[in-house]
Amino acid sequence: MGDETKVVLLGSGFSMFGMRAMIALAEKRIEYEYMDQDLTNKSPLLLEMNSIHKKIPVLIHHGRPICESLIIVEYIDMVWKNSAPLLPTDPYQRAQARFWADFVDRKVYHDSRRIWTSKGDEQEVAKKGFLESLKQLEEVLGDMPYFGGDTFGFVDIALIPFYCWFYTYETFGNFKVEAECPKLISWAQRCTKKESVSKTLADEKEVYESVLDYKKKFMD
Repeated sequence: MGDETKVVLLGSGFSMFGMRAMIALAEKRIEYEYMDQDLTNKSPLLLEMNSIHKKIPVLIHHGRPICESLIIVEYIDMVWKNSAPLLPTDPYQRAQARFWADFVDRKVYHDSRRIWTSKGDEQEVAKKGFLESLKQLEEVLGDMPYFGGDTFGFVDIALIPFYCWFYTYETFGNFKVEAECPKLISWAQRCTKKESVSKTLADEKEVYESVLDYKKKFMD
């Protein structure tokens, strides 16, 4: 690894999970080295640093790995705690933030992936579940600028990388998120005005083309 004091992030392509770590690091203004990983031919470094799941993202700090995107974001917040807090200090609010970030992983990601990997009735069920989950998040957001209130934070970072995938979900599923969740789209557009987000999110059309390429190679 060379200099073990430096921060290294192992990521890959258009992964929303890798984007979470990148946004958190940008919010804290932490310099780091990004190492893109080929997940069809995993590097020895990735296999060493995440020997359990063998997937990205992995944050390497002082030569030691931190795995799983939400754990990485929380680690970043704890280690570099003197700037841009991402989690609330109040224990209840912190617990709520963790709950809804976990909800994004368990519900939003699960259904969103099935939209472009399935067809027919299964896809319709996935679309319904995806939109219901977004509506629940929209209720939590209410009239606040961000899920953290006036402050961009943990839940925002958990969810905003999905925004650049919306075009893909909408194209495959033949629907529009904005028609169902206009407040959530306004929130997303507000988030993209932040430099940490705008410089991290992938181009939606490039995401779609990447998914098409993936499907041709591995699913057709």
